[in-house]
Amino acid sequence: MPNIKPISDLRNYTEVLKEVGTNQPVYLTRNGRGVYAIVDMNELDRLKATIQLLTKLDEGEQSARENGWLSADEVETALGL
Repeated sequence: MPNIKPISDLRNYTEVLKEVGTNQPVYLTRNGRGVYAIVDMNELDRLKATIQLLTKLDEGEQSARENGWLSADEVETALGL
């Protein structure tokens, strides 16, 4: 279940930060609407890595559409296998 708190709870920020963990962000609201998320640094690094991977996969797929796909045999030959 998501951990959702009003932004006013940051007056006692140490208690809010204690609740943040990997895969356990704390979401902050203002006037009942989501505004911020506090995430663990390891989680942030994992999210950044995921975005980079998905970006590279998208670039590869786009290149394959424009330049054609390689067969498994062509890949093995290119890798010297």
